[in-house]
Amino acid sequence: MKEILSTKNVMIKEFKKLHKKKYREEKKQYIIEGFHLIEEAVKANEQINWILCNQRGKNEWSVWLEQQPEEIVINVSDEVLAVLSELPTPQGMIAIVEMPKYENNIQFSGSWLLLDNVQDPGNVGTMIRTADAAGLSGVVLGDGSSDIYNTKVLRAMQGSNYHLPVIRKPLAAIIDEFKKKQIPVYGTELNPEAVSYKTIVRANDYALIMGNEGRGVSPEFLEMTDQNIYIPIKGSAESLNVAIAAGILMYHLSE
Repeated sequence: MKEILSTKNVMIKEFKKLHKKKYREEKKQYIIEGFHLIEEAVKANEQINWILCNQRGKNEWSVWLEQQPEEIVINVSDEVLAVLSELPTPQGMIAIVEMPKYENNIQFSGSWLLLDNVQDPGNVGTMIRTADAAGLSGVVLGDGSSDIYNTKVLRAMQGSNYHLPVIRKPLAAIIDEFKKKQIPVYGTELNPEAVSYKTIVRANDYALIMGNEGRGVSPEFLEMTDQNIYIPIKGSAESLNVAIAAGILMYHLSE
């Protein structure tokens, strides 16, 4: 088993750069941390380039580690793991994963969540995880939305990105294609033309657009929808968090 004990090791310095989007895109690799996410990636047959674990990792998951190819497992010191981790307390195991070499094509059927410039990593990850739980067909990230290989997004998704397609594409053409297939496209906005989500009939096929945390869905996309919907607020709160709102709508719309 390979061993790296110094934080100044060249490989460790290269791995640490993967916390930056520019470098991830250049190397086509990303970091995941913690046994659960790494196990999900292995189950999904993702290309795992390296698994780095400290003594805690070896103690807790020794049986699982023995089932992995020995040549990709690296024994590291606590200091090395701490340098690579973005958590206050490292979880004992980090993996370097190859990005998929191709993007899944969208099948214009089923239920899809479209994210328009949703920038908060926690919101993006939570919505993808909820889409997985609600049985949606996939998620499309429009321009401006957070990168799914951001470590905060990865933690919030909890492996759901390995369970359903998560595709990055400009939304205008995607919305147009759904409409050509006569699949209803719903925007989210509180205005006189919008209707309560409770009036919408559940269906197998639909597309739901959720917008930016501050500005909502772009006016351009709201004009392209079949219907814009809103969630009535009974209390004094001005609005709902976008991830919470998305969860309510996805579960209501899906049969």
